[in-house]
Amino acid sequence: MTSTEFTTLDGSSTAAFIPAPASPYQGDIARYWDAEARPVNLKLGDVDGLYHHHYGIGEIDHAALGDVQDSAYEKKLIAELHRLESAQADVLLHHLGSIGRDDTLVDAGCGRGGSMVMAHQRFGAKVEGVTLSAKQADFANRRAAELGIDDHVRARVCNMLDMPFETGQAAGSWNNESSMYVDLEDLFAEHSRVLAVGGRYVTITGCWNPRYGQPSKWVSQINAHFECNIHSRREYLKAMADNRLVPQAVIDLTPDTLPYWELRATSSLVTGIEEAFINSYKDGSFQYVLIAADRV
Repeated sequence: MTSTEFTTLDGSSTAAFIPAPASPYQGDIARYWDAEARPVNLKLGDVDGLYHHHYGIGEIDHAALGDVQDSAYEKKLIAELHRLESAQADVLLHHLGSIGRDDTLVDAGCGRGGSMVMAHQRFGAKVEGVTLSAKQADFANRRAAELGIDDHVRARVCNMLDMPFETGQAAGSWNNESSMYVDLEDLFAEHSRVLAVGGRYVTITGCWNPRYGQPSKWVSQINAHFECNIHSRREYLKAMADNRLVPQAVIDLTPDTLPYWELRATSSLVTGIEEAFINSYKDGSFQYVLIAADRV
């Protein structure tokens, strides 16, 4: 087990332990997210205390934005981007289906915990999150404590390919833009293990379009920016079939996410990757997809 240093929210320094078994690549990813502090991930969460690490879907509410010359325009733009982020998480949670208060849900790659909070608020269920980043887990657990839901919402530092849950424990599980950091066969084998028979798995992810032929230059830029390995849509469906996960819905969200990116590209929160997302969505080489599958 290895460690690196990161600074916590209160300014102190602590060791971030990378959980075994982890490959050298996963160690790099843990260090990447421990060091990450992009304003786009923090300022949007500051709007209402839900901190996400994913993108948004839906039409822009131009009435809410108002006049671009207004001194409050940028603040309104950030609030609108965040509304679209939460709308995306809401769509994912909707596709989990019927979840009871006594059920357990698993967020694989939980980030700073926004989707976990929303899941508990929606279903009343227990939500367990896993992340390689000790910094993210600490943030998510502090936020759950502040909301008084830490008895139902918890993040822990561990490998999503070797989760500390009993076989068949979860009624539902998901990856929200986190599956591009792992091998899909290994990932879906683990989700299949922790899900009860009849349980529901949902992912929203960017994937390259097999009809394009190969990953485009834009997809390669996204991979390099996030140090990830984007899979094709075909790979998702094959790996699910290999691991007793039967798709019930496959939805192309690409047209729904493009407005988010076009709005973000006009904001003060640009990171330099916006052009690659916009161009790859428009030329068809990259897709934003939701897949909901049942464990059989």
